[in-house]
Amino acid sequence: MSEKPVIKACREIARSRLFRIEELELKFSNGVERTYERLGTFGTGHKAVMVVPLLDNNRFLMIREYAGGTEDYQLTLPKGLVEPGETLEEGGNRELKEEVGYGAHQWKHLSEFTQSPNYMKSRIHSMVAWDLYEERLEGDEPEPLEVVEWSFDRLLELNDRPDFSEARALATLFLVREKIQAGWLEAPDV
Repeated sequence: MSEKPVIKACREIARSRLFRIEELELKFSNGVERTYERLGTFGTGHKAVMVVPLLDNNRFLMIREYAGGTEDYQLTLPKGLVEPGETLEEGGNRELKEEVGYGAHQWKHLSEFTQSPNYMKSRIHSMVAWDLYEERLEGDEPEPLEVVEWSFDRLLELNDRPDFSEARALATLFLVREKIQAGWLEAPDV
């Protein structure tokens, strides 16, 4: 299983405003051929970012917004697409200003996550932001988002909340907590 399958063909079979569905024709090293489907990405340059805005070593900010997938309001981290020409930090800062009403002077890349890698090509970069300052930009959200302060010492409570279900946000928050406890962030203000 160390030899990856050969992609014989990749074609778009459906498209919406937000999604592309691709069909992959694969040939595995044992000769078996299969057709897979996946959600593709628009263009090769689009990246996505999820931000943990730290108030200090224990407190951070989250947002509550309507999620079409669960058909309910969800508590999550600020996130969005990085625009062409933006760095991860610039895109994260823009999303932070649009969704939370803060920007950040300090940034650190935490990790890159996939979501359902068997069926989705997309990835998201988790970033930690601190040394926050108030600044709001107009976003594309249809209604104002609720900003919620939370703390790492209450992290396990998130798992029990009916309005929190995003695994990448939970994984990101646990990683940040562990990294902070290990001295990963060496900023006097955090």
